[in-house]
Amino acid sequence: MIVLDTSVLIDALTRERPLEPHLRAAIVDRHRLRVPALVLYEWLRGPRLPEEIAAQEQLFPAAEAIEFGAAEARIAADLYRHVGRARGREADLTIAACALAREAVLWTRNDQDFSDLPGLELFLPG
Repeated sequence: MIVLDTSVLIDALTRERPLEPHLRAAIVDRHRLRVPALVLYEWLRGPRLPEEIAAQEQLFPAAEAIEFGAAEARIAADLYRHVGRARGREADLTIAACALAREAVLWTRNDQDFSDLPGLELFLPG
């Protein structure tokens, strides 16, 4: 499973769409792609065009977003206590926790925000 960060949605579904070919390739390769509810929140708070929301909903329906529950909360709290520069990174830590709880990899355009998180594997397209 590949958990998507907000940066991937933005670069795949908005403006010039530099990640669109990589997203298409991941879909063709039958990777299971999922979006955490927090990513959905960051995405929807916009600004987004109606056609961008429609594309997201077609590919990653809001009803199927990964919920942030007790297991994810424990993992995120553990990360917060054990990594440097935790303050201000709460959203990133919760997104990472969603991937770690599912033994999934995380696809992000902001590798530096996640590279110091123990046990988290980042997806590199191509």
